[in-house]
Amino acid sequence: MASPKYPPTVWKVVAALKNCYHDFNHHNLKNPLDELLFIICSTKTGEASYRSTYRALKETFPTHLRVAEAPAEYIARPMVSGGLSNQKAKAIREIYDVLVEKFGEPTLAPLRKMGDADAETFLLSLPGVGKKVARCVLMYSLGRQVFPVDTHCWRIARRLGWIRPTQKDKHCAPRDMDRLQAKIPPELRHSLHVNMISLGREICTPKTPRCGVCPITVWCPKIGVPRTRSKKAHM
Repeated sequence: MASPKYPPTVWKVVAALKNCYHDFNHHNLKNPLDELLFIICSTKTGEASYRSTYRALKETFPTHLRVAEAPAEYIARPMVSGGLSNQKAKAIREIYDVLVEKFGEPTLAPLRKMGDADAETFLLSLPGVGKKVARCVLMYSLGRQVFPVDTHCWRIARRLGWIRPTQKDKHCAPRDMDRLQAKIPPELRHSLHVNMISLGREICTPKTPRCGVCPITVWCPKIGVPRTRSKKAHM
C-alpha cells in the first residue's frame, strides 16, 4: 500500500501553531456525552454564549438521567439564550432516546471499547450528528487520532493550498472532510485542529485575515484571500 501523501509544509505549520497557541482545547470535555451536548449547544452561536448555555443546561439537569427523563420543551428552557433552543432540544431528546434504547441508559461509554470506524459509524447514526461532530467527540473525549473539519480548519486548509473544495458553493462536503483528514499525519491531528481554531478566530478570519501577523504566513500562498490595494500617500 502506498504511503499517504501529506502536504510538505504540514509539520512546519503544526509546529508554528503549537508554539503560538499551545494546543488550547477550547473547553471541550472528557465525557463523550457531555462533549456531544457541549457541541450541540455551540451550533451557530458564539463561544461565550454556548459555554453559558451549556452551564445552564447542566445546572438544570445535573445528570444525564435527568435529561433522559425530560420533555424537549423542558430541555429547551435553559438553552434559550444560545439560540435555536427548540431545534437543539429536539435533537438532544431524540439522541437520548436512541442511547437508552441501545445501551439501557443515557451514555456513550460503550464507544470506548469500539474501534474508530465503528465508533464513528454509531455516532453518525444518532439524530442530527454529522461527521464533524462525530469526530469532535472521538478526538476530544475518546482520544482518537481523527481530524474534525470545522469552518476554521476548512478555511485555513484551503488558503494553505492543502485542499480544494468539490462543492460549487465551496462548502466542506463529508467527502472533503475525509480527504483533508487523510492529508494530516494521525499524530498531528489533535494539535493542528485545536490550533487552527485559535488561528481562525484570532487572525485567519473569513473576511479580513491579518496575514502580516500570522505565524504561518511564510508557508501560506493565501489562496482565495482578497488582495488589498495600498493607498498612495498624499503629498
